[in-house]
Amino acid sequence: MPVSLPNESPQYRAARKTLLTAEAELRAQVENVANLRRRLPKGGTIPQDYAFRSDRGVPAPLSSLFGSHDTLAIYSLMYGPNAETPCPMCSAFLDGLNGQVAHISQKIAFAVVAQNTCEKLAKLKADMGWSDLPLYSALGTDYQRDYLAEAEDGSQLPILNVFQRDQDGVSHFWSSELFFEPSDWHPRHVDAAWPLWNILDFTPQGRGDFFPSLR
Repeated sequence: MPVSLPNESPQYRAARKTLLTAEAELRAQVENVANLRRRLPKGGTIPQDYAFRSDRGVPAPLSSLFGSHDTLAIYSLMYGPNAETPCPMCSAFLDGLNGQVAHISQKIAFAVVAQNTCEKLAKLKADMGWSDLPLYSALGTDYQRDYLAEAEDGSQLPILNVFQRDQDGVSHFWSSELFFEPSDWHPRHVDAAWPLWNILDFTPQGRGDFFPSLR
């Protein structure tokens, strides 16, 4: 249907039509990228069943996190054993997912891991109000290093990994490797799952130099 808004100028409508064409092209490209992602061959088998522990200290090997699903997404929270607070950017991302994880979990399994103790993760979960996010300690495992979430100097990195399970076991499917590609401001490797930046991109000011606070 033809679209126009109150009191807009012809110049505005012409510019908006040009933008709309670009938006439609972007939508098509997003779906094209998603199709390419879905057509990835099976990734490598996990080298070990990483011995995670829940925030209550209960053993939870990676394979157990699938539950009844065949797909598992794991986000690596930047909160190392010597950190006093978690990464504010990671925290803002997880704030949004906390409200969506009940919906996500109807389709796939989802978990958050951090290279920190179960006790500190339990306190963090309570302090942040992440009532629905399943947090697990990767401390003592090689998971973070193996799956791009820990640099050689031990610093933590915010990587999202997706795994799949079939009759042959558990294998890797996809990782947010865009994190390592050059970017003019921020890697934007998980922006598609992050409402904060998508909403700001709709505004006249855009993202600017905004940086979310921890709370």
